[in-house]
Amino acid sequence: MLDKLSHCLISRRPDDATIAYHSGQYYSTGQFVGAVEFWVEKLQAQPFRNYALYTEDAYPFAVLLFALLHAGKKIWIPGNNRPGTAEQLSSDCQLLGEWQNSGCFDYCLDAMDSSSRLCPLNPLEAQLVIFTSGSTGKAKPIVKCLNQFQLEIANLEHLWGERLAGAEALATVSHQHIYGLLFRVLWPLSAGRCFHSQAYINPESLVNALQRGPAYWVASPAHLKRLDQYSPWDSIAELKAVFSSGGVLPASAAQQIFDNGGQAVIEIYGSSETGGIAWRQQYNAAWTLFSGMSLSNIDGKWLLHSPYLQSPALDIGRGFKLDDQLTLLDDGRFTLHGRSDRIVKIEEKRLSLVELEQRLMAVPWIDEAYALVISKSRDVVAAVIVLSSLGLEQLAIQGRNQLIRHLRKTLEPWFESLVLPRKWLFVNVIPLSSQGKVDRQLLTSLLDFDNRKLPQVLNLEIAQDEVLLSLRVPEDLLYFPGHFSGYPILPGVVQLAWVEYFGKLFFNIDKPFSCMEAIKFTQVIRPGEKLTLSIDWKAAQGKLYFNFSSEHGTHGSGRMVYEGNQ
Repeated sequence: MLDKLSHCLISRRPDDATIAYHSGQYYSTGQFVGAVEFWVEKLQAQPFRNYALYTEDAYPFAVLLFALLHAGKKIWIPGNNRPGTAEQLSSDCQLLGEWQNSGCFDYCLDAMDSSSRLCPLNPLEAQLVIFTSGSTGKAKPIVKCLNQFQLEIANLEHLWGERLAGAEALATVSHQHIYGLLFRVLWPLSAGRCFHSQAYINPESLVNALQRGPAYWVASPAHLKRLDQYSPWDSIAELKAVFSSGGVLPASAAQQIFDNGGQAVIEIYGSSETGGIAWRQQYNAAWTLFSGMSLSNIDGKWLLHSPYLQSPALDIGRGFKLDDQLTLLDDGRFTLHGRSDRIVKIEEKRLSLVELEQRLMAVPWIDEAYALVISKSRDVVAAVIVLSSLGLEQLAIQGRNQLIRHLRKTLEPWFESLVLPRKWLFVNVIPLSSQGKVDRQLLTSLLDFDNRKLPQVLNLEIAQDEVLLSLRVPEDLLYFPGHFSGYPILPGVVQLAWVEYFGKLFFNIDKPFSCMEAIKFTQVIRPGEKLTLSIDWKAAQGKLYFNFSSEHGTHGSGRMVYEGNQ
């Protein structure tokens, strides 16, 4: 039985009912309510109306979210806690939770004595602001009320509630995004299911959590695509369900999961603006609209009519315009054909980035491709490529430049030369943000570099705590003139600066630099040199290990230590 989100903290659910698993222990309804009441009293004493809330774990987030709601505050839920995000929000909001450079934060999650008593919330009050990346990559705010989430939860529970029964919610996606917020926090709270606070980034850690009882998996295509023959398929088969959202799951990945784990992944199609629109299981490629949804087409644009968007303050009226191309079938289902908002102009020439990616992925040498535009004085297209095993063989045989020439020639029948990719980056996986989306900011930083100060990144391999970069040292670096006359070499201090630059680009290093350990420069680095830089972040030690090497051997190595972690 569902409790309304507006009443879920004052329902008659037993105080000892399990509500969440956090930091190695289970928390009960009574503990949750007590912690919320403590924070309500604390927040009501503050004069601020707007709060930006960010936490890494889901249970502290839930406590603070409902405390803010019951304290009558407006909550802004950003996708990350990067310094730029904090700077953007701090002019309008108080920062609450885990924000970089703001010190430790004490959640006070245990029930405390409080004079505050909770009353029902107004489900129609617009108290939540969700952020989406938007078609341009710039985050935009979307106002929500609890009633929108409640209507969606009712649909989800009707379809899958009986199947999930008492299963616990495990997730690899962040609750700071609408999909994770709904599926791993709000739906379990409303349905009385236990949710796990920690995000299980890999299937092995998720499997360990399965030992506590039946569970279901809230995942993204990015995580599901990384399953392979060595994944714990027997344990995955025990899951009550596997959900996926945030993009289209490739048919090959869905088939692998079904063949090896017996799971027909339930995909959810929607957006931050609309919430869930439709669902499917990949053995049937058409999408089924959720109850109450309908589509109409006006002047070639598809409009969504959804009960989730019909609250008095948020009425969309004639329908919400979708940025997706689709075909409506006779039985009311539909098929998707990519996002229409990824049409860009390069020197006044229109280009579909989706089509470019699809043409690249039709080449047997390529497993995955992502295209983006680098905006400089002249916009250029960049391609980020995951090579197949055949592609890796060709890279070894032909070399990077010849392989790129071949790929460009493959694209020439479909695209004018002006819009062909001019920048290329080969990676082992497409980098992702905490929401499971392509990390456009990271890719832009790697591709749009200052070649007077930084090396060109040719290839990238990402592991959990280690990054391997193939670099080319530009001949015209501003550090070469005068060092030394007639025999330019790269100064050691510049090498260290590069280590710190890439270290902070890939890892969450928020402490100031303290000192260096075991620094060695064993061979000089010359203009045009091709290097491999390995960086390994040991967070517990606060040390960034590095090694510059080439076909000639090691050039430099050592450790950089950051204050507060020694």
